[in-house]
Amino acid sequence: MSAAAGARSVDAYIAAAPRAAQPPLRRLRALIQSGAPKAEERISYGMPYYHYHGRLIYFAIFKNHIGVYPGGHADKHPEMKPYMTSTGTYRFPLNQPLPVALLRRLVKTRVKEMEAKEKAVSKAGS
Repeated sequence: MSAAAGARSVDAYIAAAPRAAQPPLRRLRALIQSGAPKAEERISYGMPYYHYHGRLIYFAIFKNHIGVYPGGHADKHPEMKPYMTSTGTYRFPLNQPLPVALLRRLVKTRVKEMEAKEKAVSKAGS
């Protein structure tokens, strides 16, 4: 999928969400894009995800919450514990504002993790 097609797909995903959920989805998308500007937007498993040296982060809309899936690394971020529902899942209730600062930190941490992973793979292959 081209980058433009990925962006159009994410646009369509957000446009298909309930009207009340669209602003927090757009905010989440923008903060992921600002924290991971080189990540490619794609759709996988029917939800938006960001590819940067692998699967960086996913998000999805549900009836009462937005799910965020940082590649199975949710347990590494103790400040996000109130939102954690399992090792790889955060839930953000739609009736509460998104914790923007925490989400920015999460995205930056995931970018660093993926860059370190890529560097280790490249070094091992040398």
